[in-house]
Amino acid sequence: MTKPQRVVLAMSGGVDSSVAAYLLKARGYDVVGLFMRTGAYAEGEERRAKTCCSVADAVDAQRVADRLDVPFFVLDFEREFGRIKDYFADEYLGGRTPNPCVMCNIWLKFGRLWEYGKQVGADFVATGHYARIARAADGSNRVARGLDRAKDQSYVLFGLAPELLDRVLFPIGELAKADVRAIAREQNLPVHDKPESQEICFVPDDDYLHFVQERRPDRDTSGTMVDESGQVLGTHAGIEGFTIGQRRGLGIAVGAPRYVVQIEPTTRTITVGKREALAKSGLEASRFNWQGPVPDGPTPCLAQIRAQHTAVPSTVIPLANGEARVVFDSPQTAVTPGQVVAVYQDDLVLGGGWIERATPI
Repeated sequence: MTKPQRVVLAMSGGVDSSVAAYLLKARGYDVVGLFMRTGAYAEGEERRAKTCCSVADAVDAQRVADRLDVPFFVLDFEREFGRIKDYFADEYLGGRTPNPCVMCNIWLKFGRLWEYGKQVGADFVATGHYARIARAADGSNRVARGLDRAKDQSYVLFGLAPELLDRVLFPIGELAKADVRAIAREQNLPVHDKPESQEICFVPDDDYLHFVQERRPDRDTSGTMVDESGQVLGTHAGIEGFTIGQRRGLGIAVGAPRYVVQIEPTTRTITVGKREALAKSGLEASRFNWQGPVPDGPTPCLAQIRAQHTAVPSTVIPLANGEARVVFDSPQTAVTPGQVVAVYQDDLVLGGGWIERATPI
């Protein structure tokens, strides 16, 4: 009798990873459920309804594993998660807007978690992401968009190393969210009606300013807010409270909408301007990860610069030292240093990197 292939599955206690566990087992895999204990839930469980990785989530994941008769283990990643918290705080202090979910995928879910998987003889690592693995024309496996475009999470998976893609499974990538909920109800999974996690798990109240100031109490980043001509409009409590393109919560009244158009960490200055000042012709990105062969030169693509941004026709140009330039066919707004750009060929991820700077029109 052929031994079933073993899969380590990241189980968060949510409906998506729970249904992923059910589907993998139904398909004949030997499933091992893993919960990442991050220590991100220490400040009051009552605030955790919209986040993941809490004690209550661990209990939910255990209940699902018991229901499905899946071995379940809790891994202590608190020290490693501290690295993500430090990255988050330091990026904001550097005038950039971080993306901790991408780093969590690279460092933990498809990094440390897969390392553990190999130690227990796993053939694959799986998650409950709305994404797929698909074969490109060149024969390489790539991350592909999930069929439920409203839930597609391929954007945050650009950083997966090409050599890992043969070992990754996304069991719910072919399903719509409504179908996932329906399966959870049909299988009487105890999390079938659990709300989705929406906020960053270690900032449950969405107060980034407070988090950074607690993480880096010795850093004063308060300063002035100016318009594009340099006229002082007021003061602010810290540059970490702002991101490019932000309109709400600026604390100024100038009679017309204004947006954050520049964050200068050295002088701790926030510059605001009109919406048209946000439009950029392209960007340069570093630490670019190509999931397929690196193109020989300028290559047509679709570029996505935010999780909720619709990918737009563009050209990606490989540069030296792991960098790339992306030129949009038409200008895009709020190109934000510290965020990521993912470039696609149709539904397949070609690659992606970290936005360093926007290119003026």
